[in-house]
Amino acid sequence: MADFLEEKKREIAKRMEQLRPSVDEYQRLEGALTALEGVKSSGTTRTAAPARTTRRSSGSSSGGTGRKRGRPRGTGTRANQTLELVRATPGITIPQLAEKMGIKQNYLYRVLPGLESDGLVRKEGRGWHPKTAA
Repeated sequence: MADFLEEKKREIAKRMEQLRPSVDEYQRLEGALTALEGVKSSGTTRTAAPARTTRRSSGSSSGGTGRKRGRPRGTGTRANQTLELVRATPGITIPQLAEKMGIKQNYLYRVLPGLESDGLVRKEGRGWHPKTAA
């Protein structure tokens, strides 16, 4: 029975190694898609039209005034996950956060300054800390 279990463990580990490049590619593509959502197209390709339509409809109530330029904010799922990790581990660095979250560090270089401007975290040296109530 022990030999059977060891064989199955080896088979699973081997298959996981075979799938790792596909998982990595999926994560890169997911990041690229997220980055491209809301980017205004020059109108030359039809693939960007849905993002342009979504963006236009989200700003119709304000008439286009008073809105910040750039890509609209997402759902905040990653920001919430980041905030919880910072609260659980004060002083955590971006490389540590990225490792725990299983994402690339460059994403966190966009998320954390947003959390900082919202008054939820503060940076001390290389580490991030939850903002304490004044």
